[in-house]
Amino acid sequence: LSVSHTLMGSHYDFDLTYITERIISVLYLSDLEEQHYSANLKEVVAMLKSKHQDKFLLINLSEKRHDICRINPKVEEFGWPDLHAPSLDKICAVCKTMENWLNSDPQNVVVLHCKGNKGKTGVIVAAYMHYSKISAGADQALSTVAMSKFCEDKISSSLQPSQNRYIYYFAGLLSGAIKMNSSPLFLHQIHIPAFPNRKILCVNIEPALLLKGDILVKCYHRLSDLCKRECVFRVQFHTCSVHGSQLAFGKGELDHACTDDRFPADATVELLFSSGPQRRGGEVQGNDPGVSVDYGTADPIVRWDSYENFNLHHEDSVEGMCTQSSPKPVARQKRRAPGSSPSECPTSIQTSTHSPSHSSSTPPI
Repeated sequence: LSVSHTLMGSHYDFDLTYITERIISVLYLSDLEEQHYSANLKEVVAMLKSKHQDKFLLINLSEKRHDICRINPKVEEFGWPDLHAPSLDKICAVCKTMENWLNSDPQNVVVLHCKGNKGKTGVIVAAYMHYSKISAGADQALSTVAMSKFCEDKISSSLQPSQNRYIYYFAGLLSGAIKMNSSPLFLHQIHIPAFPNRKILCVNIEPALLLKGDILVKCYHRLSDLCKRECVFRVQFHTCSVHGSQLAFGKGELDHACTDDRFPADATVELLFSSGPQRRGGEVQGNDPGVSVDYGTADPIVRWDSYENFNLHHEDSVEGMCTQSSPKPVARQKRRAPGSSPSECPTSIQTSTHSPSHSSSTPPI
């Protein structure tokens, strides 16, 4: 059943799809007004209760909201920001929750609730498709086909490169195709294409930053108005997959930049690592004379879309700061042409871990 506009003479603003007989997706547009969202949520729950009674578990992939819990007490919160990939341990936790609920009663169904970009639903459905193959029985084949078709028909075009990367990570870890790297990983330099002259901006991180777990790197271009900025690219990766001293991302592997015509097709972002906090002198590349780098982190502009602000978008949510994800700004760089104003058009870099409370170890798969 897919509901998007009119059902039985009433207007609805959601898409409800039975991916399989026991896995249901409910999608709402991110800009849906609160009043309409609340009304549609009540309709969805009423429809689910009429068919499944109390046998459905709602897994919320969006901001935490009190009205969801009030309408249906069986809610598991696994939300993360739109257009981002969830941490590997969160993907694993969602899959385990789904498996436990579905195995506890043959009548139980799972409802994946998402208000915003449907790529988040796609990540979980694709991940569970791989996860469920581990203990797949004869009846799992049809469910696997159904989940694959749902992702191909409805989701694939909405996935960000980082979301696809995390699906690949998860599938690779489950199958053994990806070998774990548990060695210390120290980030000491980031190379970023500088536009429009195509030179490279080198960001040195001193002392080198020890990374472990889910990493998020964002790059911003500050506009002439100091209170505005524009995303250049965003990229997520997990340190367990890094082998060697360099990690490079082309345009098609960078969130946001992959669809930006201004970002050159052959431009590459590189992260350079070392095995210890001290790096060899030959590993450091300097900037051209006309480029200066400001490593101050006090500027609030780098934290505007911090994970700390997740769950604070709606009046209904009063839970306060999200404790599961706290970004850690590393550096803000300003590239200036000779003679330009020091406050003109800097680029901001922010690296963070998705889940600091779990970043010290690799998630159990």
